[in-house]
Amino acid sequence: MGRGAMNEEIAFLTVTGLAIVRALPVTVVLALTSALGASAVAVALVAAQATRVGRPLAQVWIFVFRGTPLLLQMFMVYYGLAAVGPIRHGLLWPLFRDPLFCAFAAMTCCCSAYIAEVLRAAWQAIPPGQVEAAQACGMSRWTRVRRVIAPQMLRLALPAYGNELVMLIKSTSLASTITVLDVTGVAQTLIAHSYRTLEVFCLAAAVYLGLTAGLTALLRRIERNLERGTGR
Repeated sequence: MGRGAMNEEIAFLTVTGLAIVRALPVTVVLALTSALGASAVAVALVAAQATRVGRPLAQVWIFVFRGTPLLLQMFMVYYGLAAVGPIRHGLLWPLFRDPLFCAFAAMTCCCSAYIAEVLRAAWQAIPPGQVEAAQACGMSRWTRVRRVIAPQMLRLALPAYGNELVMLIKSTSLASTITVLDVTGVAQTLIAHSYRTLEVFCLAAAVYLGLTAGLTALLRRIERNLERGTGR
């Protein structure tokens, strides 16, 4: 490769890399808001499973969203709900016409089902004797949750919860199929103009690797702090 061709290659990779990095905020915002929304819904699902009325509803939610592909769910929210008259002509239409919101809604619903199962398993792993002892000491329900149940649930659920967050970050790439210009969406646009498929996707993959590596390091640090707090 001559000097001119090498300079051309470096210039292409630099310009392409910067274009992909500029799309990073969209991916980060989508991942962060979906993680927060899914976690909140998951907590509600776990709480609902403790009641007679809420248990079957929560189980149906988990069964449906765990049993169907996220990509299909995105298509149903973005393309399917647009055909529903009350939504298309109602107050919610400004939200559901936005592909980023539709991606957020689909990812929140899907990921909440998986996180709910993680939290439920952590809840069931807490020795019942500890909860009974806290109750015998006169702790209120909220105090038991805050001082006995929640800290142990966090420590027990963190490894599996972290895996779900990593999967969520990677799943944001599916948003490009409904016209969201995230990292993958911008990469596909760049490929359409340059026909440099391998180079562009390698740069996009490097961005996702950076995100997941940073999240993994953060989760490991939190896990070590929790283990030190319990004297392990």
